[in-house]
Amino acid sequence: MARIPIALLGLLLFYFWAAMAEAKYMKYKDPKQPLNTRIKDLMSRMTLEEKIGQMVQIDRTVASAEVMKKYLIGSILSGGGSVPAKQASAETWIEMVNDFQKGCLSTRLGIPMIYGIDAVHGHNNVYKATIFPHNVGLGATRQHSFDKELDPELVKRIGAATALEVRATGIPYVFAPCIAVCRDPRWGRCFESYSEDPKVVRAMTEIVPGLQGDLPPGYQKGIPYVAGNKKVAACAKHYVGDGGTTEGINENNTVISRHGLLSIHMGGYYTSIIKGVSTVMISYSSWNGKKMHANQELITGFLKNTLRFRGFVISDWQGIDRITSPPHANYSYSIEAGIKAGIDMIMVPYNYTEFIDGLTYQVKSKIIPMSRIDDAVRRILRVKFVMGLFESPLADHSLVHELGSQVHRELAREAVRKSLVLLKNGEPADKPLLPLPKKAPKILVAGTHADNLGNQCGGWTIEWQGLSGNNLTSGTTILSAIKKTVDPKTEVVYKENPDLSYVKSSKFSYAIVVVGEPPYAETFGDNLNLTIPDPGPSIITNVCGAVKCVVIVISGRPLVIQPYVDQIDALVAAWLPGTEGQGVADVLFGDYGFTGKLSRTWFRTVEQLPMNVGDRHYDPLFPFGFGLTTEPTKA
Repeated sequence: MARIPIALLGLLLFYFWAAMAEAKYMKYKDPKQPLNTRIKDLMSRMTLEEKIGQMVQIDRTVASAEVMKKYLIGSILSGGGSVPAKQASAETWIEMVNDFQKGCLSTRLGIPMIYGIDAVHGHNNVYKATIFPHNVGLGATRQHSFDKELDPELVKRIGAATALEVRATGIPYVFAPCIAVCRDPRWGRCFESYSEDPKVVRAMTEIVPGLQGDLPPGYQKGIPYVAGNKKVAACAKHYVGDGGTTEGINENNTVISRHGLLSIHMGGYYTSIIKGVSTVMISYSSWNGKKMHANQELITGFLKNTLRFRGFVISDWQGIDRITSPPHANYSYSIEAGIKAGIDMIMVPYNYTEFIDGLTYQVKSKIIPMSRIDDAVRRILRVKFVMGLFESPLADHSLVHELGSQVHRELAREAVRKSLVLLKNGEPADKPLLPLPKKAPKILVAGTHADNLGNQCGGWTIEWQGLSGNNLTSGTTILSAIKKTVDPKTEVVYKENPDLSYVKSSKFSYAIVVVGEPPYAETFGDNLNLTIPDPGPSIITNVCGAVKCVVIVISGRPLVIQPYVDQIDALVAAWLPGTEGQGVADVLFGDYGFTGKLSRTWFRTVEQLPMNVGDRHYDPLFPFGFGLTTEPTKA
């Protein structure tokens, strides 16, 4: 055996130790390195397969640690109602998310996945979470300061509370806020919109720093920001013009000039980007016949280049499939059109292998340039680094107590109080009915929504479409809130649908009628007539024809109410208040005053629609910004 010279042995040992040091130290794993250095270092190590995996988001129902590892998947979501188990605890959620994450961490580069969920009015998929009022109600909470300033601090606090509850279940990313400007209440998503007025919607983007944290001084505009493990990455949606479709038909065509699109529908995105929003979701809808998921001019040209957005752009659920009609008719075209338009992460809940194979083929065939893939992956990694996922990829149990906490329920109760809009109070006005006296011999509570937590919460609550009844989650119905609030000696009689003779013969001091819409979401909520569903109208007629009454409307938008206004003594728009019905009783009985102002025009007839503040032929039943006030009663 030949001897190795000492000098050569030393050189070999030097290279060996240098290689070992290089293997141990990777710049992308060092949080002290600049953000762009970490991104560049990681991307230089990634194969095409690893890059394309980062662009894929799948539903939890098809995910596993093995799938994450094999296909190098970058993200998972829970669709509406997609949960690890019915009434799952925060600990069960954490265990599931961490199990998926461990699959990602076991890959060659150990890139963590990002788990996303719809949290559009609180952590609404999760049992026992606090359910806040939907956005249509939150828009009514705005406070004017000499008509110059909007004060959206309440929604910022709601964003912070929502972030804590989402993190309590191990999830770091929410598909919220919806910053659509709903211009037609016939749209089934109108309750997800803060207002018909773009100024209100822009102001309400203050929920973004609530969710993500306030930007540090001097932070670069357009760069995503998440302030640690008590905050979440937010998602401004749905880009752009989703609230302006013809007749409010969901996923339909928004016919408007470029100036109109920018002045009405774009402002919320501009302010969200300034506030560091991490992601933007693309709308199913079209602009002047062009599908938004295929609109390169608006996604790459305007959002990325003009607005300088540096987070990642995500598709909606099977969004690229719907570029064609019927959906999925030409999937290879859909992949090309969506990726070239500038979408970075594709929500392919189920058919992810088809997408991965199709995109890989198109890149290798030079149909889609590698530069487009690199742009997408760079943006996704930027968000993941900013979120601290590489340093803290696994969730612990330190925040589980935040889920449905009493502090958050009190905040939601405050939001309910401030969202209520008093539309009528007595006839004539110098004899108001509200606030109601707590001491009365006998009162009637009636209506389909008086004792129904599911109706009170609306769509996107536990299930995608929501659920009627009182078995969905924890909360307080309006009926139970009334019973807790009135004097112990007051007899509260609840009858959902009383007839006229019963009401006349029962000698009630006054009646509270609670009626409105059943839960719905998206297309299922599209409605061309907007009438109060039966038996709501007959309940109003029977009760209000026999006794002094206050009618509370539970709905995701204005409904046809004009035929009944003369019979009603007091009328309250309560929107979709969520789990804390006590907030309604707080104001009805004078512990707090009414302060809410309409964030939407209340039309007379559906034939007037669309009709928005500032229109030439504006003739509403109750105008935008209207809302009577009351003073709290002295105890």
